[in-house]
Amino acid sequence: MSDYSKLPVRDKEGNIHVVVETPRGSRAKYKFEPNCKGFAFSRPLDPGLEYPFDWGFVPGTLGPDGDPLDAMILHELETFPGLLVPCQALAVLQVRQSEEGRSLRNDRVLFVPAKRTRDTHLGDSLKRALEGFFLGAVAGTGKELEFLGWGGPDLATQEVETAARRFREKSA
Repeated sequence: MSDYSKLPVRDKEGNIHVVVETPRGSRAKYKFEPNCKGFAFSRPLDPGLEYPFDWGFVPGTLGPDGDPLDAMILHELETFPGLLVPCQALAVLQVRQSEEGRSLRNDRVLFVPAKRTRDTHLGDSLKRALEGFFLGAVAGTGKELEFLGWGGPDLATQEVETAARRFREKSA
């Protein structure tokens, strides 16, 4: 698919679509570029840092930063850029992001595959590890992150619905 924005936010079972941009284990960030209708190298991560889980976005949504809603899929499967994964919302890390004198909310929504093979527990140690990854992933980019707290599946689902509404309003 070359235009992910035309995908519905949910599948017919009500699962949330998440598009993988950067697969788990990658030491570089990839980003979907709508103008070229493909995935492009964005930047390397610092030495020793890699994506702990798949990173991507929810199609048909618009975050406060003007990009589709950020998404991380917690699982241990092999994937690739462009893979569409039906998911369930697990949690949201509420983030205030500052860059070039501008501050905005840019939350990270965490998901699990709808057809997962085991339960995913988001304990305190995993939360701290993810916070550390997110801080490391923006190192050297001029962005600063402030973590405002964690929310559960209901708040994560609300983030998706708000971003989908924002996308529809902008597209109208």
